Amino acid sequence: MEIRDLERKDVEPLRSILRETEVFREEEVEVAVELMEATLGKTEDYLQRVIVDDTGTVQGYYCVGPTPMTASTFDLYWIAVSPKLHHKGFGRELLRDCESHVRSMHGTLMIVETSSLPKYDATRKFYLRNCYLETARIRDYYAAGDDLMIFTKHLEEH
Repeated sequence: MEIRDLERKDVEPLRSILRETEVFREEEVEVAVELMEATLGKTEDYLQRVIVDDTGTVQGYYCVGPTPMTASTFDLYWIAVSPKLHHKGFGRELLRDCESHVRSMHGTLMIVETSSLPKYDATRKFYLRNCYLETARIRDYYAAGDDLMIFTKHLEEH
């Protein structure tokens, strides 16, 4: 597995991966793709990195950025791995890479927002397995019965 910065050629494969996960609505996929395209080569606001397999095929990515008006907090906006590779360590490797980069930018707190819908059960378990804590829940945030769940992790110096 190799993790590298996002390149223009990665956008369409990532669009497919986001759709294949079957958790993101089409409008969410389009927002992720717009963000990829708008920020290619710009690292001051967002860091976007991809994971590729041994054949060089993109298998996932993340997008993280500093939270405005905070000293050292970062938001993990997106993390996704091809469903055919779930439970094989790709997501964990992406998350470790993300946390390492955030630490290198003097980040100390990671924030992750997700949904309470059942289709996000695996996502929430993923964060819990990686030492994130559920720190807030806003009922009916996205829609009736769809709560916003916020997970956080304090990053320690390594």
